[in-house]
Amino acid sequence: MPDRKPSPFNSALETGVRTLALLVAAYPNAHDLHRLVQYDYLTVHSADADGPPSLHPALPMRSNELLVRRHIVERGLLLMVSAKLVRRYSDSRGFLFVAEDAAGAFLANLTSEYLVGVKARAQWVVDAFDALTADELDRVVNRLFEAWTVEFQPVETPYQMELPK
Repeated sequence: MPDRKPSPFNSALETGVRTLALLVAAYPNAHDLHRLVQYDYLTVHSADADGPPSLHPALPMRSNELLVRRHIVERGLLLMVSAKLVRRYSDSRGFLFVAEDAAGAFLANLTSEYLVGVKARAQWVVDAFDALTADELDRVVNRLFEAWTVEFQPVETPYQMELPK
């Protein structure tokens, strides 16, 4: 069996850094996993929410991404917690995540074109959606998914029966 090297794409490291950018942009606000999964999705598909150009291409079946993304974002957050860049705590709202003091300085040292784009879109997401309640954000994301589902539905043509000659 050939040796498979881990991919940096859609890895805990990539999603952890994107989520870290979101938490730095939202600082001092803390967010739960559900909101951070939605925010990560909005960060990479920002154009779909009338934001800046998306970081990732618009692909059919994006609505399934939220299900897959939850596990990857959670792993990324735990990686950032282990690096002491994010703090996890609980309160009456459940488990929340907040950027640690060193997070901003860490992100400032990441200067690739992709990461500059991540940081800009993370700030856009926070500016656009942080004031929304959880229910309001759920409604926004659900409306986007409905639009995406319709956009990528195959065009159905009525069945035409050929008459024998």
